[in-house]
Amino acid sequence: MGRCPTTHPRHGRTRVVRLDGGRPRTRPDHFGGDKAYSSRRNRRYLRRRQIKHTIPEPGNQRANRKRRGSRGGRPTGFDKTIDKRRNEVERTINALEHFRAVATRFDKRAYVFQGTVTVVAIRLWFRG
Repeated sequence: MGRCPTTHPRHGRTRVVRLDGGRPRTRPDHFGGDKAYSSRRNRRYLRRRQIKHTIPEPGNQRANRKRRGSRGGRPTGFDKTIDKRRNEVERTINALEHFRAVATRFDKRAYVFQGTVTVVAIRLWFRG
């Protein structure tokens, strides 16, 4: 079994190959996550690595922050349009995975799997 080309062999971290050569990037431009990623620890990590992020704040965290007043910190920056796009992508992936061949990846070769995903995407597009 070969390794995924975007995974570092030692660390298992994501890396993006540069088209013009050079060392692969290991830091994304932007991170979009759902409410499950909304913790101080995650936000601190992203800020430390200078990664912009869009993560909605759950109601209980928002209420706790407001209850603490000035000691609760300031509200998190949140862009609704970016989160809307993230949600569209997430729902599309979920729709693709309703097809058994995509969810279980029967195809051994990447180009055959990509063809399967393309056919499924066309079917979803025609459904409207």
